[in-house]
Formats: sequence, C-alpha cells, structure tokens
Amino acid sequence: MTVYVIDDHPLMRDALTMLVHRVKPGLKIIPIPKLNVVESTVEKNGVAELFCLDLQLPDTLGMSGVQLLKAKFPDVPLAVVTSSTASEFEERCMQAGADVFIEKSNSPTQIIAALRSLLITEEESEVEAANPTAGPTKLSKRQKQLILMLDQGLSNRDIAEKLGISEHTVKVHFWRLFRRLGVNSRTQALHFARTNGWLGI
Repeated sequence: MTVYVIDDHPLMRDALTMLVHRVKPGLKIIPIPKLNVVESTVEKNGVAELFCLDLQLPDTLGMSGVQLLKAKFPDVPLAVVTSSTASEFEERCMQAGADVFIEKSNSPTQIIAALRSLLITEEESEVEAANPTAGPTKLSKRQKQLILMLDQGLSNRDIAEKLGISEHTVKVHFWRLFRRLGVNSRTQALHFARTNGWLGI
C-alpha cells in the first residue's frame, strides 16, 4: 500500500518521505501539493495506508482538510504534520478524526515515534489478519504493557506519563488493541485478558 504526504513545501515532503522510510522501508510514498487532487491521486496510485496532512495548503486552511479527508477516507489513519501549535489545534484535530498530531518543530526521533504508532501497528494487524490461527495472543510489548496498566486502573494520562508518550498516542494504541482483540472498551479488554490468563504477561 501507499503513504500520501500532503504538503505544498517540497523540502517538507522530502523530509517526511525519509522519515517514513526509516519507519517502514520500501513503502511507496506519493507527494501531493494540494487537497483537491487527493482522490484522483489515490485512484491512480493505490490504496492509502496513511495520510500525512499539513493544515496549511493552497486550497484549504485549518480543520477543513482533516474533515474532508476523514469524510472521504474514514478508515485510513491520518497524521496531521503541521507548523501550527498543538495547544491551538491538537485537540480539535483529534476530535475531527486525526490519529496523531505532529508539530514540524518536533525532533526527527519524535516524528518517527508518532509515525511508527500508526505504520508498524497497522502492519502487525495485517499479518495477524492473514494468519488467524495465531489468534490475538500475539501482542506487541506495548500492548502487553497497556493490558497490565488497564488492570492497575490507570487513566490515559497516567499511562502517557509512565510510557513517555502523548495522551493521544495512548488512545491510538488502545484503538489498535481493541480492534485486535475484537472488543470495544477497556472493560471488555480486561475481561478478555482475565479470561485468557494474560494478566501474568
């Protein structure tokens, strides 16, 4: 599948392309300079695995880009990568459906970590879906941590502080975990873990 980097600055597109390749080498990455050609570009180049979206484009500004992409591609993970500040836009972007919010001023290491939370976990889910006999017991180290922290009754904020990641990244991890287990809530995930004897992992 393909990653689409939607940004009108060539240098930023190149930088993001390099960072995505560091997370998952070999991915096909398509640069897009404006929003109104996204649909036709996806039709031409293949199913999207991830969108990286700048909030300031020649044909859109602010939240409208997030809303438009999620309306057209509701099942594709969306990383907002922007020079806008998190204090001003992060909460609104997440409420509109973005999976992560990345400030362009972040270090490459921080950006890679945020992208990894989407790209690598998605790949693991696909591998598991292709091999159902493996069942949901093949959890990543992070997912095992989440189950143990759920059992401790920790909030998303507490978990974020313990793991050194953002609260929104915690939410993304839980969403992936719930999908893997086939559950819809923390309570159901805990019940699944207890039933399968996972709380000793």
